[in-house]
Amino acid sequence: MKQRDYFFDNAKFILIFFVVFGHLIQSFIHENEIVYTLYKVIYTFHMPAFILVSGFFARGFYQKGYIKKIAKKLILPYLIFQLIYSIFYYFLYNESSIAIDPLNPHWSLWFLISLFFWHIMLFGFSRLKPAVGLSLALAIGLGVGYFDWISNYLSLSRTFVFFPMFLLGFYLTKENVQMLTRPPFRIIAVIPFVASFIFYSSFPDISYQWLFGSKSYSALETTETIGMMIRLGLYILSTIMVFSFLAIVPKSKFFFTSLGRNTLYVYLLHGFFIRIFRESEVPHYLSYTENIVLLAALSFLLTLLLSSKLATAVAQPFIELKVTLLTKYKKRSSSFSRLTKKRRLEN
Repeated sequence: MKQRDYFFDNAKFILIFFVVFGHLIQSFIHENEIVYTLYKVIYTFHMPAFILVSGFFARGFYQKGYIKKIAKKLILPYLIFQLIYSIFYYFLYNESSIAIDPLNPHWSLWFLISLFFWHIMLFGFSRLKPAVGLSLALAIGLGVGYFDWISNYLSLSRTFVFFPMFLLGFYLTKENVQMLTRPPFRIIAVIPFVASFIFYSSFPDISYQWLFGSKSYSALETTETIGMMIRLGLYILSTIMVFSFLAIVPKSKFFFTSLGRNTLYVYLLHGFFIRIFRESEVPHYLSYTENIVLLAALSFLLTLLLSSKLATAVAQPFIELKVTLLTKYKKRSSSFSRLTKKRRLEN
């Protein structure tokens, strides 16, 4: 049981690191082909994997009060951070007024509202056989690309495009996940990552915006037929890479394992740092390929910081509408101070 907990905590921490890293290197994708290729590789699997893991843990949707619980966990933070980001952008970009639009999610906040809709959609899709449910979800994900009006509004496009991955995670069993981590799968798991890097390097004209799932086929400047084939191909590639990622996630406990429980905090908070970073002069000095290691280190440190006990304690009132972590942190700090003072007096 502990190994399974460690496994998923490790997976979530690694994935949130890639979220931060992907957002950080976006400033350099138009200046460096290697960075651009790496960026597309990351976006091919990191959010799909996050979504699949979210679906895997969406087991209690039929319980009484579940909708209220999910709404409090996802919609309230979404509304709060929509307002906070609106104010933040007002000062950061010197805008003439504060633009508040709860129906068009800011930047990464789309995930919260889509995750809420995915849980709601389970009430219908869970009644279907897995093959039927996945086929229908896939058909919808491919079909929404035909409609220009389905876009960022209420995150509808991403909701439908990424729902097949959420549903796939819901259908997965613990035995399925355990099978992925067996040695034969671990050995070959790196191959899809190398293959995708070679693929994107060979076809650099494939826009990274295909990986966002937020635009119609016409908005991506292609015909409906070709667009549907590209999206289908990306579905296949993403699924293979997600399973490959899960195959290589370590099962042991590491110093960062427990921080995997705080991914929502990192997800909601890192955007402020990334936006400030992009508006600063720092990116001008880090545009070379060799600085990719430095950017990875910065991303890792930021992930550690935002998932730390102090950060989660300070942010909990805005994310969970609670102060339990802050109260606990204050008690521990007070106890530590008293203990330190006592030892000094004894010495």
